[in-house]
Amino acid sequence: MSIEEKINQRQFKSSYHKLALNLIYTSSSLQYFLKAGFKKEDLTVQQYNILRILRGSFPKPLSTLQIRERMIDKMSDTSRIVDRLVLKHLVTKCTNNIDNRLVDVVITQEGLDKLALLDETEDRIATFFHNVSKEEAEQISSMLDKLHV
Repeated sequence: MSIEEKINQRQFKSSYHKLALNLIYTSSSLQYFLKAGFKKEDLTVQQYNILRILRGSFPKPLSTLQIRERMIDKMSDTSRIVDRLVLKHLVTKCTNNIDNRLVDVVITQEGLDKLALLDETEDRIATFFHNVSKEEAEQISSMLDKLHV
């Protein structure tokens, strides 16, 4: 179904306006879809993102500033999200050895296990894109990369 039909708007100011609304609509739909999967594991999308980042650096710790730089959602309150992950025993945090003003964060084995479980169910994401071929997915990703500033 086209974006025109989904949002009941027949005309757009330009093809760029249509593209922007299409991206917003698709992003919102994908986030809703992902949130449903993470809810079962008692995670938010932002918590998953932090765990994913920490797994990439494991066993090396990252400061909350380094995590924030790598976050997809730059508006997130990284420290608050990390604190919630600590309560769930998915990460640990300690004072940075070099700069006492920084807090280092490391993913725990429990956090790694949680991500492994999510990796097994990540095939669900493919169902969101059931109408898109692998080649089309690569083309769309390449085009979207051009929009990153």
